[in-house]
Amino acid sequence: MKNIYRTIVFAAVMAAGLSACSIEEPVTGNLNEPEKVSPVSEGAVAGELLVRFDEGVSEILDEAGLITKSGDSAASRTGVLSVDEILDLVEGYQIERVFPVDKRSEAKAREEGLHLWYVVRFSDEHPVEKVAADLSRLGEVSRVEFNRTLKRSSEKKATPLSAADLKLMRTSAKQAKYNDPHLGLQWHMVNNGDLAETKFVAGADVNVEKAWDLCTGDPSIIVAVLDEGVDVFHPDLRGSMWVNEDEIWRSTDDNDGNGYDGDVYGYNFAAGSGVISTNGRYDTGHGTHVAGVIAATNNNGVGISSIAGGTEENPGVKIMSCQIFSGSLAGTVLDEVRAIKYAADNGAVVLQCSWGYISGAANPYDWTPQFSDDDEWKSSNVLEYKALDYFVHNAGSPDGVIDGGIIVFAGGNEYAPAASYPAAYPDYVAVAATAGDYTPAVYSNYGKGTTISAPGGDQDYYYEYGEGPNAGSIGCVLSTLPYNVTGTAGDLAGYGYMEGTSMACPHVSGVVALGLSYAAKLHKHVKAEDVKNLLHSTARPIEQYWDLDTPKLYYKFVADLGDVHLSSMDLKNYRGQMGSGQVDAYAFLQAIAGAGVDMTFPNIYVALDSNVTINPSMYFKNGGSKYTVTVSDSEIASCTEDGNKLVFHGKKAGQTAASIKSDSGEVFNFTITVRNTANGNGWL
Repeated sequence: MKNIYRTIVFAAVMAAGLSACSIEEPVTGNLNEPEKVSPVSEGAVAGELLVRFDEGVSEILDEAGLITKSGDSAASRTGVLSVDEILDLVEGYQIERVFPVDKRSEAKAREEGLHLWYVVRFSDEHPVEKVAADLSRLGEVSRVEFNRTLKRSSEKKATPLSAADLKLMRTSAKQAKYNDPHLGLQWHMVNNGDLAETKFVAGADVNVEKAWDLCTGDPSIIVAVLDEGVDVFHPDLRGSMWVNEDEIWRSTDDNDGNGYDGDVYGYNFAAGSGVISTNGRYDTGHGTHVAGVIAATNNNGVGISSIAGGTEENPGVKIMSCQIFSGSLAGTVLDEVRAIKYAADNGAVVLQCSWGYISGAANPYDWTPQFSDDDEWKSSNVLEYKALDYFVHNAGSPDGVIDGGIIVFAGGNEYAPAASYPAAYPDYVAVAATAGDYTPAVYSNYGKGTTISAPGGDQDYYYEYGEGPNAGSIGCVLSTLPYNVTGTAGDLAGYGYMEGTSMACPHVSGVVALGLSYAAKLHKHVKAEDVKNLLHSTARPIEQYWDLDTPKLYYKFVADLGDVHLSSMDLKNYRGQMGSGQVDAYAFLQAIAGAGVDMTFPNIYVALDSNVTINPSMYFKNGGSKYTVTVSDSEIASCTEDGNKLVFHGKKAGQTAASIKSDSGEVFNFTITVRNTANGNGWL
């Protein structure tokens, strides 16, 4: 089984990580106009519904004083008479907003209609389908969805790194520019073709070694990992964790006003806590493994190397842990969508998603096939789509490195000729997996919806290398693991192998983050859609390395059955089906250098008696360490220094011209606008 997470209906379904709820009955009518009640109800959480109210009752809901941040008590009345009458019949119901209020982004949330979504809780003695049907009859309700459970179908953990693995690292293997001791086993980073006698081809990696000469990462680029929790104290990761500087560790208060308590390194949405966890009985280490591929610290003499983790002297991209799976706690759609919006609102520009639904083209004898086309997925998962769409269009900034966000999904592990959803939707990047010789990983989905490939490991294909539980692990992806799941000691603790399109996925997320880091280094501003197009156009063709006349042999289900089931795959079936090719970090960075426009210092918009903080260094192409700001009308706004940042304060409603000059001589003119709040609710 492969370690991609899927949303599943039945625990007995053999899925690659987590599989999704199947449709209870066929969707009818116009698929572009979803029915009032989602057709997906199996696997629903008892006593909970996700409800979108009509815009006409928005003010009534606001006046009811519903939840404004995590941890608050939910309200017991909506203020909408017809809704309250129905819910009074289901005993002790409570209601709260799906998305807690974050004053910084509330205006955007309202533009997108996200403020109209609420979670309704009631006695689980009442069938959710019946309550959903009753609510859907009301004109004040425009949509009802079931809060489905995201459930693991496999408890298989990673294969820990062992001394036997190190013996397989051939002494002739060229060590790359970094001194991380296990880099020689990371063929997916630097593949010289000599890790083993066969089945490794030089260059069958992400071509990151040459890219490191251009850029090694930038801390202004944040990657949100929606997964299990990330081990925030891992020695190879602690320097790469995003830190919410306005929050307090383990605080039970929302110190920064973003709607979540104690979210220093991200948030544990499954547990409703700011404490990121990795030590639950059912935790596999998956989130930490994904994070290591993207941003483990390079050249620190410890463990592994990563794509965009920088070095101790020059830090790389930051990891925001958005935990949607936590030990025995199964996350829900509610946790998922909250995590997505949180990531966008708190600065993430890449959304790393190694989860999804079972491919609609999967073999029904082995799987429970799910959504087969865009309309079917969208019409069944309106809230999920809206949250992802919010990230695509609202992550980043028109004044920052990237306008919009990039969402990267694992394509799925069902051996199916179509990527799973949401990966297959055109707005996202869908990643297929390859082995160390460019061939498709035997489990990988391919074909329709697949947009790019990346190394994901292929244990069944490499089974002849190694012994016992480590057989074939050399052909998998080596990365970081929480110390509590490794079962090893000494220098080998905290590292191990996993495989799957869920491991191919962070290679692409890491390359995207590295490219955006290079844009930051060049003071470039790019648009998300252009970045996605460059990612695909610079991918390397891989079919030239395939022997189309010879079947690829492997031991199917080797993790469960051992070497008793020799199988083969016909590579001819994969021609033109692995997306645009294998992700190429060096070519992508070269393309980034010629893309976008030069940054300019932005106009400042600040609320009356509030502050806006800016890091000016990102806008000055010739560098500089000291900045002089001149504000024409000091009665309207002021500017002070806070370390290497500038703090603009709104003093009086109005507009004033301003300028900023660096000690390198560059000058930008800009405008400061101070605004009153726009309405009685206090949203700008």
